[in-house]
Amino acid sequence: MAGAAVSTTRISVIIPALNEAGNIVRTLDSLQPMRRRGHEVIVVDGGSDDTTLANSRPLTDQLIEAPRGRANQMRAGAAVASGAVIWFLHADTVPPGSADRLILNELVQPDSRWGFFNVLFPGDSLMLKVVALLMNLRARITGIATGDQGIFITRVLYEKIGGIPAIPLMEDIALSRTLKRYKRPAVIREKLVSSPRRWEKHGVTKTILMMWGLRLAYFIGVDPARLAKYYAVNSA
Repeated sequence: MAGAAVSTTRISVIIPALNEAGNIVRTLDSLQPMRRRGHEVIVVDGGSDDTTLANSRPLTDQLIEAPRGRANQMRAGAAVASGAVIWFLHADTVPPGSADRLILNELVQPDSRWGFFNVLFPGDSLMLKVVALLMNLRARITGIATGDQGIFITRVLYEKIGGIPAIPLMEDIALSRTLKRYKRPAVIREKLVSSPRRWEKHGVTKTILMMWGLRLAYFIGVDPARLAKYYAVNSA
């Protein structure tokens, strides 16, 4: 994308969702200025039984359904996307208002093909501020992002690597590991506002230990299907 005109490069924002009626409108509202600037928003529903579909419909360019599972939904969204840049965003995450310009300003650099944002959690919790700081530091050092950080990729590179790995958990880690073999990521210092609900529900310490344990197990070769079953039981 080096030398491409920032103003005419389209971003496809892909949001996998499942029972996100209470969160997704805020996320989609924040993306409406991007839509007016010519970018597209795609929500991929994994079988919600609440009002996620109805809430999303007037605020999206495409609303599709796919088999449940974040990787399945992300792949389905990318398959119908029309943009030269694909940006995966969680349904409970609010980006900065200039996110499209920030992404495109990074991707016009000669050696830039993918990247992610720093994150923060709303509120005054010191523990969550520390968690966000450590997440951002870890991602910057390792070049491996989680889905909370809004991974963006040029379509050319996305297709070159064969898309999102079709695994039931750790798809974001697997995607980052593959992408960094081609290029180091661009890290946007402006922050996405990520929902703290997972941390608040289970407690910061328990959540950290669980996520670190899952990532360690994945890195040493434990089947992602086993990890997904463990995660489902312990995050309910």
